[in-house]
Amino acid sequence: MLKIVIDVRRIRDFGIGTYIRNLVHALAHVDSTNRYVLVTSPGEARVFAGLPAHFEVAPYAGNDQRPLDNLAFPWFLRRFSADLYHIPLNRVPACMPRPYIVTIHDMSSLLFAEQTGLRADLHRWRFRRGLQRAACVIAVSASTRRDVQNYLGIPAERVRLVYSAPDPDFFRHGHAADARAAGPQTEERERQRVMERYQIHYPFLLYAGNIRPQKNIPRLVEAFAVAQNELATHPVYKDLRLIIIGDEIARNPAVRRAMLHSRVENRARFLGFVPFDTLRVFYESAAAFVFPSLYEGFGLPPLEAMAAGTPVITSNVGSLPEAVGDAAMLVNPENVFDIARGIREVLLDAELRATLVRRGRERVARFSWERTAREVLEIYQDAGGR
Repeated sequence: MLKIVIDVRRIRDFGIGTYIRNLVHALAHVDSTNRYVLVTSPGEARVFAGLPAHFEVAPYAGNDQRPLDNLAFPWFLRRFSADLYHIPLNRVPACMPRPYIVTIHDMSSLLFAEQTGLRADLHRWRFRRGLQRAACVIAVSASTRRDVQNYLGIPAERVRLVYSAPDPDFFRHGHAADARAAGPQTEERERQRVMERYQIHYPFLLYAGNIRPQKNIPRLVEAFAVAQNELATHPVYKDLRLIIIGDEIARNPAVRRAMLHSRVENRARFLGFVPFDTLRVFYESAAAFVFPSLYEGFGLPPLEAMAAGTPVITSNVGSLPEAVGDAAMLVNPENVFDIARGIREVLLDAELRATLVRRGRERVARFSWERTAREVLEIYQDAGGR
């Protein structure tokens, strides 16, 4: 029996939070032998209510972005005398006790670094050192595994591929519990109620995720403008809109400039982050999900859209083709007109839409958190039992 400590402080993060929450609950389902300590921020213990008795929650007030955390967090961890520690993202404290494993979701902070000079060098050194000292590195895609090996020189035998999966709730096509129980008509009324709350009475394209340089949102806005102009007289899509769920536009001047230059400020809406059930309604209601990212470590949002039964348009680079297979319209993310072409074809070709929806549901069924948890558990047994 092993004692395993997992750092779950980033439970509220957009993508990493999905990973932490679902991995912990899946481990609780597949592992009744090992003991787990979940190090959480104060006030977040309720997120893990209902876990079995061999799961313990340990509040810790420190922030992993503070320099002091490089000493304070390892000191806090030593009280548990654990057999293994799991850091679910690559923010490994400098004095981290061993053995530990790290999950790396992507390398965007290195490949799309905003820092330069000494700060950039320090970040790269810390990034690489955290992986070098790990007993094992979990990469969430083959693309990310190659990046870890090629850019950082981590030996291939110490990098294991374990795919993530969409949140299981995306497979439950209903919203409120009473709506699911009452049947399709109540379910549809619930969907309409959410759309009315946001005053949405038009067809729309959807993007969901963070808005960072590699997410390519300015080109998405420009491609939407091209597609919308081409569909200006279409009986269904003449009032097409673009809805972006994620960061506020005020933080992204490049996106604002793209909107003004493309003259779509009245047709594009930025909603910030929304509750999970609301996000699921947006996925299910969208005419198409568009995700022209320049780089992804894995790319969960396209799979979430597939689970919701929505056709997907995404990039033909990086890990995205690996994630979506032949179940999405692939486009060149650096070509505005190719993105617009993908949008137009998916909207106008009914047979193509039906094929993408069918293939999408088949594709997303290949990923499950139970399988992810079993593969992670094998790594725990190997690394913790040495």
